[in-house]
Amino acid sequence: MHYLIGIDDTDNLESRGTGHRVRQLADWLTENQLVSPLGITRHQLLVDPQIPYTSHNSSACLSVETNKPDDVWEAAQEFLLRESAQGSDAGLALAKWDVIDKCVLSFASRAKLTVLTMLEAEQTASQSGIRLVGLTGTHGGIIGALSAVGLHRAGNDGRFLWLPGLRDLKGKYPVSEIYARGHVDRVCTLSHVDLHTKTIVDVGEWVRPVLREGKATLYVEEINHEWHIIPKEYIKKLSN
Repeated sequence: MHYLIGIDDTDNLESRGTGHRVRQLADWLTENQLVSPLGITRHQLLVDPQIPYTSHNSSACLSVETNKPDDVWEAAQEFLLRESAQGSDAGLALAKWDVIDKCVLSFASRAKLTVLTMLEAEQTASQSGIRLVGLTGTHGGIIGALSAVGLHRAGNDGRFLWLPGLRDLKGKYPVSEIYARGHVDRVCTLSHVDLHTKTIVDVGEWVRPVLREGKATLYVEEINHEWHIIPKEYIKKLSN
């Protein structure tokens, strides 16, 4: 069964960020034979003086296949209670793919535009049958955790921090190999023209597909008759 795990606010100014922590969580759950990880996305939420956050107010979503959701829920809580940084306000969400409804999608989209409350997050999760818990500090991370689940499910926000094999890609590959080795779904131009599978693309050393139409999409451009992924700063702009 397909589940999404959302986490937020696991860090402090001295610790590694939530993106690093969610990759550790994926490894730990995999090592304990609880999940098969499919991908991890980063989602940028509203930056506002009313919202306490460490650096960027981004949250993360881990997509997994599992037949042990109860065990995953307990294990993820145990992990975050152990690994979240001192002073963090960690939140955790676990949602089965097909129960993530319009209420959750609306909550998540509003989290990019307006200040939301913990009560709204709790009510939305409860109404939609999604598990949601605050684990450290004020528990304020539940807002971002639920938002990450909704934004990933909607399929048009954020960028991939991890896909199986993605971080091993460096240098030049035919598109077919990028699909096979990096588990990318689509390689195309910014005008949405797909490249032929035999076309060679230089992916550089920072490969971060964005989530578009539910697909891990790698945007590329042609420079001096050679194909390259678009610049890092442009990828960040597109996925924030």
